[in-house]
Amino acid sequence: MHDLWVKFHNLVNESPSIPILFGLGTVYLSYYLLYVGKKPYIAAKQGGYLQKFVLKYCPSVQKKFWPTFWCFEARAQTILRALLQKGPKFDYTESEPLSLPDGGQVKLDWYCDEKKDDPKQPTVLILPGLTGSSDDCYIRIFVKITADLGYRAVVFNNRGNGGAKLMTPRTYCAADTADLEQVVSHISKKYKDAPLMAMGISLGGIILGNYIRAQGSQCRFKAAMMNSACWDLVRSSRHLEQPVTKLFLNIPITFNCRQIFRRNMEMFEDQFDVGHILKSSTIREFDERFTSKMFGFASCEAYYQQASLHDKIHQIKIPVLSLNAADDPFSLLETIPVKEMEANDNIACVITSHGGHIGFLDGLWPRRHTYMNRLYAEFVQAVFSHGDELVQS
Repeated sequence: MHDLWVKFHNLVNESPSIPILFGLGTVYLSYYLLYVGKKPYIAAKQGGYLQKFVLKYCPSVQKKFWPTFWCFEARAQTILRALLQKGPKFDYTESEPLSLPDGGQVKLDWYCDEKKDDPKQPTVLILPGLTGSSDDCYIRIFVKITADLGYRAVVFNNRGNGGAKLMTPRTYCAADTADLEQVVSHISKKYKDAPLMAMGISLGGIILGNYIRAQGSQCRFKAAMMNSACWDLVRSSRHLEQPVTKLFLNIPITFNCRQIFRRNMEMFEDQFDVGHILKSSTIREFDERFTSKMFGFASCEAYYQQASLHDKIHQIKIPVLSLNAADDPFSLLETIPVKEMEANDNIACVITSHGGHIGFLDGLWPRRHTYMNRLYAEFVQAVFSHGDELVQS
């Protein structure tokens, strides 16, 4: 032992940088242990039926969330999730084009264990993010989790995404729920005896939230979950234009939006200044020049105000569980309508101190399973196994 200490002492004397690195590592570790790992806050009506349900059947919400030690910063969580995670490999059971009343088309990708498939099998409808589809790794992970639980998953690919051909000069937006209405109606007819719930991620969560509030107590979902949904799009869009966030998040996402538009731009040449749209460098510019005009809004801000959910929480009439990170660069902590959620028995929002946007990475090398995935599995299982307890007192 003495010899080891002598060798360490000599190494330190020969390498002055070692004490500095050791000191920095100690500071980093101390900060992580004291300030990073925390139990999430649950914004819900105290003593309400949904709060009790989540606390009872979702054990993850009562434990500290320890984000991946070497990448707990919000932008690192957001970016590295897309780089590190690998989706499971499988072929969808069925890819179903669905024609819409205006001549448009979306695509539904179905997946379940064929041995367990039956007309009464519970089904989860999954809505991807802004430029996402059934091919994205985070969607494939959710689909596989659903099937492993013994349920059927169906992914709603928006117009022009995931192999859905753009048939008309109309795409999709956060405020428009018409396509989702058609999808839900179709699924309900196809499997009329199957319990149905939904889960939306990011933009998919906003569309899902707007559908739920519009449907009120007539909503056909047994329950729903929203992951990393933005609550106030006006304020979020401004935050995304701050220099660092704009460089690492806003510009790449806008590039993806332009690519989707570019593939179908001949559809819009008679109605829009295509060149001007293709020069958009931020999401807000793209929505100002294209999305808001296509859906008849007077301005991008008017579109964002209509799509935002922060002032519409009181209209939610079915059980909804939301997951947000306090450091999400897309959905700022101060925009989460905590007080409104605590006044509505039908919604509960799990807010982690870290996690970024669709990140929630934990473990040393987060290749697949994350806090978000575990909470999803717990909630889905609880809804389909103990749904009779989802009743207001």
